[in-house]
Amino acid sequence: MSNSFDILLVEDSPDLASNIIDYLEALGHRMHYAADGEAGLREALVRPVDIVLLDLALPNRGGLSVCSEIRRRADRRIPILMLTARDTLDDKLAGFAHGADDYLVKPFSLAELAARVAALALRPQLGQLHCFSVGPLTIDRQARTATRDGQLLRLTPLLWELLLLLAEAWPNPVSRDEATLRLWGDDPPSSDSLRAHLHLLRQVVDKPFDRPIIETVHSVGFRLKVVP
Repeated sequence: MSNSFDILLVEDSPDLASNIIDYLEALGHRMHYAADGEAGLREALVRPVDIVLLDLALPNRGGLSVCSEIRRRADRRIPILMLTARDTLDDKLAGFAHGADDYLVKPFSLAELAARVAALALRPQLGQLHCFSVGPLTIDRQARTATRDGQLLRLTPLLWELLLLLAEAWPNPVSRDEATLRLWGDDPPSSDSLRAHLHLLRQVVDKPFDRPIIETVHSVGFRLKVVP
């Protein structure tokens, strides 16, 4: 796969947009631009972009609404990176709940933005359909739901993100650092919240069934242990 991508930037600040476009175009990416939420949504749905960089505070339609509409109406999984000055945990959870894949707080370095773009665009699920299965699990990225053996799993937003991460990584393990970054970004909690959330995830995914599928990989992290 090429390391240059079609990137849609939805950002109402002309100065910031210009800086981002100049930087990413210099790296070889093809940039597309919308200055408000409605225009950004239209572009995301009709243009075959590889990734969307989405501001939250947009005129005409807010970024959260744009994100959820892309998830509801797009026929494939488009990675979405939110760009915002809102930096609380609740803000980030709201972004993920509306379908964001990553979250970058302003002000940010353009080098970090480029690194996150590359990481997101190269995820294995790029361009894939919303639904996929891993053993007894069925994941619907669009509806943000998961079932095991046809039984709906009741997951909080954080547990959903954690299960999605494990499913997307399968059959490979996910390290603790990778999981922590996915759940809390650059502002992880001080306590061992990951262990607590893995315990809660096992209560939902494993405990009601006859065998566990979330496996601890010693000195590495965690993975789903299922038969293809």
